[in-house]
Amino acid sequence: MIHKQLNQALEDIAEQLLQEAGHAVPEELSIVIEHPANDRHGEYSTNLAMKLVRVLKQNPLTIANEIKARLVDHPRLAGRFEHIEVAAPGFVNLFIHWEHWIVNSPRQDAFQPENDRQKVLIEHTSINPNKSAHIGHLRNSCIGDTLARMLKRMGHPVEVHNYIDDLGNQLADTVVGVLRTSIQQQHSRFGDFCWDVYAEINRKYREQPELEQERANVLHHLELGHNNIAWLGMLVAEQIVREHLEDMRQFGIDYDVLVWESSIVREGFWQETFERLQKTDLFRQESEGKLAGCWVLKQTVEESDPAGQTEFHSDKVLVRSNGILTYTAKDIAYHMWKFGLLDKPFRYQPFGDGVWSTHSQGVEHDIGRADMVVNVIDHRQEYPQQMVKQALQALGYDKHAAQLHHVSYGVVSLSRATAESLGVDTSDGRSSYTMSGRQGIGIKVADLVVHMEAVIEAKRSQHEGLDSRSIAAAAIRYYLLKFHLQTEVVFDLEQATEVSGNTGVYLMYSYARACSILDKGRCLTDTAMSDISAIAAYPAAEGLAPQEYAILKQLAYWPETLEEVVAGLAPNLLCTYLYELASLFNHFYATCEILKADEGAKRFRLWLAGRYRDTMHDGLSILGLPAPNRM
Repeated sequence: MIHKQLNQALEDIAEQLLQEAGHAVPEELSIVIEHPANDRHGEYSTNLAMKLVRVLKQNPLTIANEIKARLVDHPRLAGRFEHIEVAAPGFVNLFIHWEHWIVNSPRQDAFQPENDRQKVLIEHTSINPNKSAHIGHLRNSCIGDTLARMLKRMGHPVEVHNYIDDLGNQLADTVVGVLRTSIQQQHSRFGDFCWDVYAEINRKYREQPELEQERANVLHHLELGHNNIAWLGMLVAEQIVREHLEDMRQFGIDYDVLVWESSIVREGFWQETFERLQKTDLFRQESEGKLAGCWVLKQTVEESDPAGQTEFHSDKVLVRSNGILTYTAKDIAYHMWKFGLLDKPFRYQPFGDGVWSTHSQGVEHDIGRADMVVNVIDHRQEYPQQMVKQALQALGYDKHAAQLHHVSYGVVSLSRATAESLGVDTSDGRSSYTMSGRQGIGIKVADLVVHMEAVIEAKRSQHEGLDSRSIAAAAIRYYLLKFHLQTEVVFDLEQATEVSGNTGVYLMYSYARACSILDKGRCLTDTAMSDISAIAAYPAAEGLAPQEYAILKQLAYWPETLEEVVAGLAPNLLCTYLYELASLFNHFYATCEILKADEGAKRFRLWLAGRYRDTMHDGLSILGLPAPNRM
């Protein structure tokens, strides 16, 4: 990969220049390589010379020329750059040798970066099993599944977990609602029925606050297990989880393991973790004040509430004074297990479609023991995630804490128009409205797919290739992935159902177009296309059209883009790259003759279309979108 080899060469040169001048390499020195905005400045540029000015005490142009001279002869870069230039005030600009690149670069989809092949455990989705999934849950699942695909593409063994909170308040509320409300309307799925039950019981709580005592009673029975309420809770949770998995399967989202919170408690995971924490200085039981009787994880420094949480305490409560565990306590035990730090294993039984589920009567399996853990949880859970990491550090597991990554993302709210269409009072004129399960406000995943399918069906002029349901699911998935992770997605039903512009449908159409061109041209040029040397000679002999050059340059950036996307755990960067690539290809298609061009141009342009198809196929696969030959 050109970018990595250039970076390594620049590191070598920086070290040489500093050592020759009698200086050590400063820790803060980082090599910056950019893509110049102006094509006249090449494909890569570095300001390393200007970064070395302070230490070497030389003119930046002098340093830049020395860097250039050493780059020209550097063994890592043999033949990769056609020429290198120095530009004021001290930039070094590099121009790819396209003939060398065409002959020597592997196909983009065959690119396999080197890495340490660490096992990565990704937890995502983790919806409360008390009602149907909504679009906010779907954003989490799409992000998590794409991260899993990205890491697998980079060669990591990846295990995907879905954590089921079957001992929490939300399930308890639904159980109380099943027992104490009467919903008299038809529902096609149990989760939709529970959606209304959950909203209704929360309305009753407001009218009859004494009912909330029943929630505490249900919570107690759920945690005890092996009683009427616990069985009812388990039946509710299992059926809703099956519906959640069915929803996500439409989007190509699968899991390896379902981890039930009840398993963590009943298998003794928390007890072992609790005993270890007791031996640390940061975990102790409070004897006075409002936290008297609680076991808390003490803070080394006073902190403010990082997420605006009303129940925030600088000292994190793990066990309440009544002995009930907080969510964070169970999460700490779960993460001890994720890293293989507990002596106890889970046991598992099949849940269906290749998914294992923790179960006391199951069998042992080689699951867990991760080198790296990635948790996809919205930004409101930043503080509890910090507490999990701090607990690992308190127990002496600094190395594991460093390998725990919280992928935080913004929640999904509803646009004013969409909220109004759902019956929400929008008279206050706000631009967005929060979804609320307690009020029954939100867009269910299943309903959104049905609506999007109808939109796609109405807009299609032909019905060959992918079915409308698959296109709809891909369009929704891409819509939820293209935003920066920290962006609050203001979901607008009309915008989400667009099929032109920066959409998944646009990318898939562009891919199908390339497949069609290659199918038409294959019988004419199969023999000629095998002569890569002739194809590689075309840019120098004929000169590249601007549209050809733009695609070629974007293709050259694919390996480094993939590594940047994975390093940053940022699916939106991949969406941006693929959208730009598709736009460049469509412009190329519209302005450059391909099948009717002369033999040399036709051969090169068909090869270019093939490289585009391979790269787009690679990218669509990582995003979890279909790569259709026909739409």
